[in-house]
Amino acid sequence: MIDNTSAMSARDLKAPAPKAAVGVRERLIPVADCLVTALAVSLPWSTSATSILVVVWLLALIPTIDIAALRREVLSPAGGLPLLLWGLGAIGMLWADVSWSERIAGLSGFHKLLIVPLLLMQFRRSGQAKWAFLGFLVSAVVLLVVSWLLVLAPGLTWRGRANPGVPVKDYIFQSAIFATCAFGLIGLAARLWRPRPHVAFALVVTAAAFIANILYVVTARTTLVVMAVLLPVFGWRQLGWRGALGAVLIGGTVVGVAWASSPYLRSRVSLAIEQAQTFGSTDVNTPVGLRLEYWKRSAAFIAEAPVIGHGTGTIHKLFQRDMKPEAIAALLTDNPHSQILTVMIQLGCIGALVLLAMWIVHLALFWSRTLVAWFGLVVVVQNIVGSIFNSYLFDFSQGWLYVIGVGICGGIVLQGTLPPANPGDMA
Repeated sequence: MIDNTSAMSARDLKAPAPKAAVGVRERLIPVADCLVTALAVSLPWSTSATSILVVVWLLALIPTIDIAALRREVLSPAGGLPLLLWGLGAIGMLWADVSWSERIAGLSGFHKLLIVPLLLMQFRRSGQAKWAFLGFLVSAVVLLVVSWLLVLAPGLTWRGRANPGVPVKDYIFQSAIFATCAFGLIGLAARLWRPRPHVAFALVVTAAAFIANILYVVTARTTLVVMAVLLPVFGWRQLGWRGALGAVLIGGTVVGVAWASSPYLRSRVSLAIEQAQTFGSTDVNTPVGLRLEYWKRSAAFIAEAPVIGHGTGTIHKLFQRDMKPEAIAALLTDNPHSQILTVMIQLGCIGALVLLAMWIVHLALFWSRTLVAWFGLVVVVQNIVGSIFNSYLFDFSQGWLYVIGVGICGGIVLQGTLPPANPGDMA
C-alpha cells in the first residue's frame, strides 16, 4: 500500500502541465509574433505606439517563455552581452555623484537592451518573421510616399514636421529608415535577379526611390556616411573585392550625379565642412561646432575616470560643472552625440569594451551570406557607424531599430535552417 502511494506521488510530480495552461501558451505564441509585426509597423511613425506595443508584447510573450530556451540566449554572446552592458549601467549608479532620480534617468537608455535575448528566443522558434519584415517595409513605403507628396504637392495644407518632406519624427531617423530599406531591398533584388528578374527590377526601383529621397529631399549627413560604408560591404558579400570596387564605382557615380543635380545635398555637405573648418576660430554655436565641442569636453571627462567612469546618469552634471558664465545654453547637454563617449563617460573603458564586444558579436552573427543575415548586418553596421556621430543605441527610435532588427534577424539565423528566398519569404 505504501509502495503504491509513493509510486502515485512520483507519477503526479512528473505529470505534464494541464491542457488549459498549454492551450493558453500555444494561443499566445502567434499573438506575440503578431505584436512584433505591429511593433515593426509602428516604428517609422510613432514613439507612443511603439512604447505601448512593447508593453503589450511583453504581456503576451512572458507566459510563453521556455526557461531553458531563455537561459540559452542569456548565456550566449549575442544575447548575454546586451544584458551585461545593462548590468554595468545598473551597477554604475552606485558610484554616480548625482541624485537617484538622475541615476535612474541615466539607466533608461540601457533598458531596451534587455529585450534582445527575448526576441532571439522568440524568433529562434518562430516561423513568422517574414510578416515583421514585410510590415516594416510597407510602413516605410507609405512613409516614403507621404514624404514625396509633401515635396511634390506644395498646395497641401498639412506640411508635416518642421523639415519639408518629413511627415513624422525627425529627418535623421527617416533617413535611417530609408537607408535600411534601400539596402535590404538591394540585397533581396540581388538574390532574385536570375530567378525573377521583373520582381528584382521593381525592388531596385523602390530602393532607388528611398535613396533619392535621402539625396534630394532630406539628407542626414550621418546616413550618407552609413551608405558609404554599406556599399562596399554589399559588393564584397556579392563578388568579393571586385564587387566592393564595383559598388564603390557605382556609388561614386550616383553621388556625382546627385551632387550636380541637388543644390540641397551640396549645401548640406558644404555647410558641414565649413562649420568644421571654422570650429574653434569663430563660433561653436553650429551643429558641427557643438558636436566637436561635446567630444572635446567628453574626452576630458573620460580622462578624469578612465577605468569605471563617473557613473550612470552623470553626463549632464559634468557638462554643467564645466560651464562658464558666458557660455551658450546649448553647451549644456546630457548627450555628447557619440555612443562610445556616452558609455565611456559613465562606465569608463570597461563599459566601452563591453559595447564594442557586443557590436563585434552581432557583426559575427550576421557574417553568413544568407539574406536574413544581410538584413541584420545592415542594421548593425548602421548602428555602429551612426554611433560615431550620435548616441544611436540610447536614442529611442534608433535604439529600437537596432534591438528589433538584431532580435528578429538573429533569431532566424540561429535557427540554422532557413526557408528559400522569394518575395513572400524573406529568408
